[in-house]
Formats: sequence, C-alpha cells, structure tokens
Amino acid sequence: MRILHFADLHIGVENYGRTDPQTGLSTRLIDFLSTLDELVEYALSQDVDVVILAGDAYKGRDPSQTHQRELATRLAKLSAAGIPVFLLVGNHDLPHAVGRATAIEIFHTLQVPGLYVGDKLQTYTIPTRSGGPLQIVAVPWPRRSGLLSREESRGITIDQVNEKIQDLFTESIQNRIAELDPSIPAVLAGHVTISAARTGTEQSMMLGQDHVLLPSAVHKPELDYVALGHIHKHQVLRENPLVVYSGSLQRVDFSEEDDNKGFCVVDLDPSAPQGRRLQDFRFQPVNARPFLTIEAKVSPGDEDPTDTVMKAIMRRNVAGSIVRLRVSLPAEAGVHLREGEIREALSGAHYLAAITRDVEQDRRTRIPPGVADDGLAPLDVLRLYLESRTVTPDRQEKLLKYAEDLISIESSDPSQAGRQGTGL
Repeated sequence: MRILHFADLHIGVENYGRTDPQTGLSTRLIDFLSTLDELVEYALSQDVDVVILAGDAYKGRDPSQTHQRELATRLAKLSAAGIPVFLLVGNHDLPHAVGRATAIEIFHTLQVPGLYVGDKLQTYTIPTRSGGPLQIVAVPWPRRSGLLSREESRGITIDQVNEKIQDLFTESIQNRIAELDPSIPAVLAGHVTISAARTGTEQSMMLGQDHVLLPSAVHKPELDYVALGHIHKHQVLRENPLVVYSGSLQRVDFSEEDDNKGFCVVDLDPSAPQGRRLQDFRFQPVNARPFLTIEAKVSPGDEDPTDTVMKAIMRRNVAGSIVRLRVSLPAEAGVHLREGEIREALSGAHYLAAITRDVEQDRRTRIPPGVADDGLAPLDVLRLYLESRTVTPDRQEKLLKYAEDLISIESSDPSQAGRQGTGL
C-alpha cells in the first residue's frame, strides 16, 4: 500500500508575484499549482494508493472561485484514476464562526467519489486503490470551544485553560488510537504543532492560538505512520512509527529560503503484523520556486561600490528566483552606488523583493552642550572623548602625552607644529 502525504498547500498565497499576461493569474498561484501538478502526476504514474492532505488546502478561510476551481480540477484527476484523497481540515480552512462551512466541506457535500473530508477527531476507514482498507485517525485543527466549555474555563487562568485543553486534546487522540483495529493498517493525519518541531513562516500565518502537543500524544505503536501538517519545514520527529511533517510544497517567504520542499511517500505491507508494516519511506522533492538572499559588503575607500555589488550578484544564480539584495556600505559610498545598473543585473530574477542598504554611520562622540565652555582644557575634552571610545588606559595616556606635546609646540612656535613627528 503506497501512501502519498503532503500538507500546507496554501493555494492563494500570491506575495512576491505578478500577473501572468497569458493566464491573468498571479505567477505565484501558478507556482503553487505547478508543484501540485507534479504531485498529481507522481501519484498517477507511481501506483499511489491513497493521498493524504494534512490540512490547509487554501491560504484563507474564504478561497476565491478561481482557487476552488484550480484545486478541484486536480483532485478530479485523482478521483477519476481511483486514487482516494483524504482532506484534513487545517486552521486556514476553518471559518470564523461555528456553524459555517469549512473551505473544503463542499467536496463532502457534493459526495465526490474518492474524496474524504476529515473535519472531526475520529477514525475514518477508507478503501484504497489497491482494494485494502486504511484506518485514518483524523486530528483536524482543534477549536477551543470543541474541547472546553465556557463553564469549564470559568474562574481559571489562561495558562490553566491551555493546559486543560492540551490534556483533553491528548486524551481524545489516545482514545481514538486505542479503538483501532490492529489487523488493518492505520495512520494518524494531524494538523497540529508538536513541541519537538522546528517552526518557521507558519508562525506569521497563524489565524489563532496554537495548541501544542507532546510527541508522546501521537507517537504510538498502534500506528504505522503519523502524517502531520501545519509546520512548513519538512522534518522527521520520531521513528517506529515515523512521525513526519511533510512540509509545504512551495516557499512562502524568505524564512523558508533554505528549506527543501516536496512530499512524502510511504510504503506499507498490509499483510504484515502491526508495528512491522513500514517497508519504505522517502521524501520526494518538487521544483519549488527558489528564494535567494544576496549579501554585498562595500568597504570604506572602495573606489567602485557598484562593481563590488555586481560581483556579489554574479556569484549567485538569480535566474527564476525571488531575490532580495542587502548592501552593507559606509555612508560616503551611497552616492556612488548606481542602482539602475544593479537592478539591470537582477533583471533575470522572477521577482525582486527588495534592495536594502545597511549604511554604516561614522561613530561620532558628542560632547554634552556647554562642556567645551565649562572651563575644561583641551586635554580634558580629549580625555572625555577617549573614554567614550573605550580606549585602553595605557593608550589614553600615550595619546594624551602626544597631544600635550603638540599643544606645547603650538603655543611656543606655531611654525614648528607641522614639522614635529608624533611617532604614532
């Protein structure tokens, strides 16, 4: 039995994109759909028996008609090939109010063959393309109101409320796992945060409070695999059974610049006993749009800062990437930076997100108002300056001695001041 696990599709993310003149769609929407197409083609050509989307099909709770059409078109291909798809409800799929439909509920309402919507914490037993059944413990994004009533939360602190919710959530999951039939392959599909996970962009995309579970809540021997969503970075948290975040199919912003993007493929042997069904696991990369940060540093005295920046650009492959350029430079070099030429050098990028300048200002010590006129001798003013620059005491004394000699020479014979070497 071959399972394809992916998550956090986020159709509707269109930042760092432009309008494609041929389709009228955002180029970023096309990016997200193209990686989904890769996944669909893989499922069709590699004998996948079931596809699990572990939450967040869309970016928002109210996807546009275009976004719904594009997702439905691709799910229909899988349905027509007899490959069932299990759609778990994530936090981006949930409506604001109880009673309103989720973003993916329409597939259940229309009773599309082979499409299953996991909107409740329960076990779904579904047929697969190979014919054998698969048990899926669905753990959709939890609503606080579904776990704890207003009366139960009255009179206790926020921390106590969160702890109580976590305990109830964990107990509900474990109760579902305990009810599994050990003779049938079983996976858990969850759109949750596990405390051991490394997080990224999803923190900035949060639509509500995150309820964190311990790994032990889902790492159970009754399960053959744990398919997780919500964290965009692919990672394996535990083994035997595998507890895996597939990660998202596309990068959302620069915090995911170095993340590998793709989906997971799991092979189970339904005839093997519980705990020994896993035959193979692999991460399948997709052709995700690259994000690229270019750092360029211009040194003081650089005669051609533009050339320095251009060399930094030439060392990187900007073609087709979403690029941001960070230039660190002294203040006096800014006027010599020819930004038009720099933008031309970046014209091969899919999208230029930003050119930022980190200007290194000269450190100037301000003498408090009135100090110079407060009866202080020049050497006293110099001493204040040296102390503000954290100059070592030995060097302070040496510099003050040279200054004293210069002042003495200037006072006695100004014509000799320019001829006296300091030995510094």
